[in-house]
Amino acid sequence: MTEKIVLAYSGGLDTSVATKWLQEERGYEVHCLTVDLGNLPDMEGAQRRGEEAGALSVDVIDAKADFLNYFVFPALQANALYQGEYPLATALGRPLIGKLLVDKARELGATAVAHGCTGKGNDQVRLDVAITTLAPDLTIIGTARENEMSRDAAIEYATKHGISVRQTLASPYSTDENLWGRSVECGELEDPWAEPPEGVWSWTTDPGSAPDEPAILEISFEQGIPVAIDGERLDPVTLVQRLSDLGGKHGIGRVDMVEDRLVGIKSREIYEAPAAVTLITAHKALEQLTLAKPQIRMKERVAQEYADLVYNGLWYTGHHRDLAAYVQSSQQDVTGEVRIRLWRGTTTVLGKQAAYSLYSKELATYGDDDLFDQKAAQGFIKLHGLSVQVQAHRQLLRESKDLLHLAAPERDGESD
Repeated sequence: MTEKIVLAYSGGLDTSVATKWLQEERGYEVHCLTVDLGNLPDMEGAQRRGEEAGALSVDVIDAKADFLNYFVFPALQANALYQGEYPLATALGRPLIGKLLVDKARELGATAVAHGCTGKGNDQVRLDVAITTLAPDLTIIGTARENEMSRDAAIEYATKHGISVRQTLASPYSTDENLWGRSVECGELEDPWAEPPEGVWSWTTDPGSAPDEPAILEISFEQGIPVAIDGERLDPVTLVQRLSDLGGKHGIGRVDMVEDRLVGIKSREIYEAPAAVTLITAHKALEQLTLAKPQIRMKERVAQEYADLVYNGLWYTGHHRDLAAYVQSSQQDVTGEVRIRLWRGTTTVLGKQAAYSLYSKELATYGDDDLFDQKAAQGFIKLHGLSVQVQAHRQLLRESKDLLHLAAPERDGESD
């Protein structure tokens, strides 16, 4: 009896080739599963390519709402940006895809699952770790890393077997898209000195060609989750898509970075994430009002740790559970509105308000209604600086009367 395998299928070059390769080279009965996380291009064409390649079934699961509610919005609450720039759109989708692959394999009685991730990429790690954690009995085949086809060879293989593909030798980019962002790599982008060709960008207008008039909007949050735009309450998918379209029109969300991949190499990546950049900017602004100083400081540390965890494919871990618990607790009072301007590639916060704001105008003002006890400052300063003064007089000034040189070591040829 022929064994069944479930292939994570995007309809692009790699997975279309993988569908045929799994049959010819490994003898599997192939079932394709497309997980719709939003912005999947050419769905009808993708299904046709799967059928051309001989798949027994090509199923599509609409997972957009689950993607936002259980993966994207928790990362937004954490302000997660890998290496300070990448909003993790592709990385956040992989643990969900891994779970749904396992679910489909159980439904069909399959003994294996497969994906088209290359041996150089991060996604192979994210999917393999997720699948192995959830279903250690399933065999995992990474078709691209096992057949080791170059992109040109894959295009030739598809042509040989009558599989139509979107990539061509003239446009060899590898892309991934979902509601939270779009990623592009390969081709001319492999030279970090070269400016990205304008044709690489799909969602965003060149900021120099964006409208002269900015877009000004008000985003409402409840416990760190965006719920409304300009007072209109929206479901998560509609809200994110609307911000993506509007931000893209104004050139928001372009990221061009050389990042450190999990597998140990640096890679030049292009990202478009208008909604993500807009919402993270607004969310951070609201936290300025609602979190205390030590909470903000800890959130910055947690944001980096959370981003690294997601990027490294460690979603289904106790460490994630613990980080997520802190993030959720920190968001209890992050409810309010942020007014933001989108204009020629920039996001500018114009105003923010919150029901449980820690900002007090009566304490901050210099006007007649000032409630701050300025006379108390003298005693505070004396106690605050006490330990500094003791150390300076008993240690730091013991060898030198000049404290200016504490942070600057002597250079050759210099002396006091």
